[in-house]
Amino acid sequence: MAEEGFKRKLAAILSADVEGYSRLMSEDEGATVRMLTAYREVMTTLIQQHNGKVLDSTGDNLLAEFASVVDGVQCAVSVQKEIQSRNAGLPENRRMQFRIGINLGDVIEEGERIYGDGVNIAARLEGLAEPGGICISKTAFDHIESKLPYGYEYIGDQTVKNIPKPVGAYRVQMEPRVTVPESDEAKPARPDRRRTYFIGAALAVLVILAGFWYFYSRPSFEPASVKKMAFPLPAKPSIAVLPLENLGDDSAKDQMVDAITGNIITLLSKVPTLFVISSKSTFAYKGKPVKAQQVAEDLGVQYVLEGSVQSSGDQLRITAQLVDALKGHHLWTERYDRQFKDVFAIQDEIALSVVSALRVLLSEGEKARVVGGGTRSVKAWELYLQADARMRLYSKESEAKARELLMFLVKKEIRNLQVPVYAYLLSVNYLREEGIGREKKERRMK
Repeated sequence: MAEEGFKRKLAAILSADVEGYSRLMSEDEGATVRMLTAYREVMTTLIQQHNGKVLDSTGDNLLAEFASVVDGVQCAVSVQKEIQSRNAGLPENRRMQFRIGINLGDVIEEGERIYGDGVNIAARLEGLAEPGGICISKTAFDHIESKLPYGYEYIGDQTVKNIPKPVGAYRVQMEPRVTVPESDEAKPARPDRRRTYFIGAALAVLVILAGFWYFYSRPSFEPASVKKMAFPLPAKPSIAVLPLENLGDDSAKDQMVDAITGNIITLLSKVPTLFVISSKSTFAYKGKPVKAQQVAEDLGVQYVLEGSVQSSGDQLRITAQLVDALKGHHLWTERYDRQFKDVFAIQDEIALSVVSALRVLLSEGEKARVVGGGTRSVKAWELYLQADARMRLYSKESEAKARELLMFLVKKEIRNLQVPVYAYLLSVNYLREEGIGREKKERRMK
């Protein structure tokens, strides 16, 4: 007898949770919640980019569904690699690792929620996954075995809680290699070693070629539509730089992260053959999990640059990736692990890497113009940011403190360095009032 009022469908279910969540919470609740929120936003963005939908995210758990198990597994690999990259700069005891389980099965759909063994098996597979790893059901494996260039380790039929029959399970190796389970009943005779090497090498080449074909023959995410763009697409390469995400626990560094974003936009704006969207337009997306496709259609551009900033002491990590929204591909991605004093060099490298990825040719003069100008002193830059933050508070006390910082900045007279233009505009009236401009002129005449 059919169940009335319920709709059934076949779906790929992804279930993820944090390994050691209780320990992390007991050590530092605030930092754990902030990190979980940031990582969950990253996962949500990647799920959306892989044509998936987040169904639930209570506690440390996240549940999502995909119409295609290929998209689901590809998304899980992207999630684990991104989180691994972000964890690398953290102390080992503060790293947050997720376990992911994926199942392809029949589910009951009721509104925005789904139920059934298809969901329960995904949750049980999550428990079988290693920290930072992925475990999939045999049903899911049968649909992706020849479609994705990853290795798979068969861990046998697993008896799991509240599921009547054992579930066949595989661990995803996330590398382009093949592992074949060995039968417990009989082991084949050892073949000729040279023949084994030849077959293995041939399989490896085929897997790598299949991987290249797969990733470069289909979009990584849904491409933007020129017809849906709010503005005509410019004839020259066009780009929008989204606000970099602050992954640190210190919200006071938001302005520093925004300043890095603004500097990259300024550097790219110096390239005459690029069409660059202003920061005023792109900062409207700050703090929002937005797709590159949407940004491209809203602003009328082909390329989108996005990334994040994480700092600890004098160490700085900046990640950046360039997306071709019309083709649905990532053109370039890079991670910079440097000291904070190298922040200006990183901004220059990102700007030049974007220009190179877009195949824009620069003369030596144009290249010098892109990376030149502005202060190259971290101390001067920090003083400027502090003064700017106080000016934005619009109070007499904060304005007085901003004046003090700017006066100190100018009085330092750092040789061969230029104070940022905006800082100069803010401070020019103060300098006139204090007679500093006259004193400097007299010293130069002497």
